[in-house]
This record gives sequence, structure tokens and C-alpha cells, in this order.
Amino acid sequence: MAHSIELLLDGHGDAAIRTVWHRLVDAGLPSQLRVRSATNRPHITLLAADRIEPAVDDELAPLRQRFPLPVVVGAPLIFGGGRLTLARLIVASVDLLDLHREVYRRCLPHTTQEPFAHSAPGHWTPHATLGRQFTPEQVGEALAVIDELSGDIGANVVGLRRWDGDSGREFPII
Repeated sequence: MAHSIELLLDGHGDAAIRTVWHRLVDAGLPSQLRVRSATNRPHITLLAADRIEPAVDDELAPLRQRFPLPVVVGAPLIFGGGRLTLARLIVASVDLLDLHREVYRRCLPHTTQEPFAHSAPGHWTPHATLGRQFTPEQVGEALAVIDELSGDIGANVVGLRRWDGDSGREFPII
């Protein structure tokens, strides 16, 4: 199972995303709220790989000086594939992109294989997932359900964690 390095939102940003998760469930649609893991919470994945060694935590800890980092939770976003993923775009500021490049650089020596291609600088789309496995029809329904909640939201990134997909555990770094 994949491992990842993730940014965590402040209470305001977290609550805004969770409100959308609840609205989707109430409408009978896919939602991240249905993920039954103690570590399930709104986040922004910076890097994903087959395995990230725990030693990366010490490499990433000095980045604490960059937090809190203001972000804007923007428009709904749809990722394609067989089934669709609905997310909210995290507007890519210069500071956020710089943090992503630095995390990526520091993580490379601690991954057993190259990180997943969509994690690489220049290929990364910052986002917070709302739900997975949507049909095209469900995406239309979901956008109607969340329309009133789709305005830009100001938030701060306040934490950084390593998520271990093998154990299903999170390891706070900052």
C-alpha cells in the first residue's frame, strides 16, 4: 500500500472540507467521510510513493519554520479515470509550490522507488479529496449538492505528517 507525506489544514479549512463530506453522504453520494480510518481527515498530499522510510521525518522537521502557511481552498476539481475523483483545488501559491519542491527533494533519498509521477514538481495538483469512485452522473449531482459551498475558502496549513499505508498509521512531523 502507498505511503505519503501530507499537509494538514487548520480547524477552519478542516471543517469546511468535512462539511462537504457530510453533504455528499446526506445526498447518498461517494464521500471521504465513508473512509473508516482513525487517520482519515482532510489533507493535501505532497508526495506519494510505494514506501517512504521513517528517517524522512528528521529531514522534514526543519521545515516547521514555514508553518502556518496560508492557502486558498478553491474550485471543485475532477480527476479522470475509470471512476472519477471529486476534490477541491488548493490554489498553488509560490510558497506552496516551493514547499512542495523542498519536501520532494528531501524525500527522494528515503523512497524505495521513485515517487508516483503525479507527485513530481511540475506534475502535482494540490487538492483536498472530497470523494472517490463517482460516475459521471454522480459528479453532476455532487456539484449541485455542494454548489453553495464552492466559494473560495481561506485556510492555513498547520501540520505535516507521514502516512504509512502498510500500517494505516500517521506519524506527525510538524
